[in-house]
Amino acid sequence: MRWFNVALIALALDQLTKFLIVQKFAFGEVLSITSFFNLVLVYNRGAAFSFLAGANGWQRWVFTAIGVMAALLIVHLLRKHRHQTLFCLALSLILGGALGNVIDRLVHGHVIDFLDFYLHGWHWPAFNLADSAISCGTLLLVLDELRRGRRS
Repeated sequence: MRWFNVALIALALDQLTKFLIVQKFAFGEVLSITSFFNLVLVYNRGAAFSFLAGANGWQRWVFTAIGVMAALLIVHLLRKHRHQTLFCLALSLILGGALGNVIDRLVHGHVIDFLDFYLHGWHWPAFNLADSAISCGTLLLVLDELRRGRRS
């Protein structure tokens, strides 16, 4: 159950921050925070890095289905491997993030992004806490696999 709580916390933080941004910002509005970071309200109809964002709308349902299938697989893996701490922490973060973006697609028809980083002319596409949870979870999965490989 603790792993589902981790996923729920990631999901709740993601949805709370998106709610706050939507309440305070107009679409495209930018608030400069530092010399390398802005808050900005943008919508992503595609996947990571706006992949397929310009498609006709079918991508909403494809990415929603992928997110739901990934969530079901992760729930199965969490139950099966519940005693593998790092592995389950990683999967929990990915689960919370995936569900956060699925909720956006179902409710809004797009994912709400608002974290905007740039440095020395290099600009990273805007993202959200769900994307951050997925990325951190993925890094933890790699770390877990590397640790497992060293042991064997």
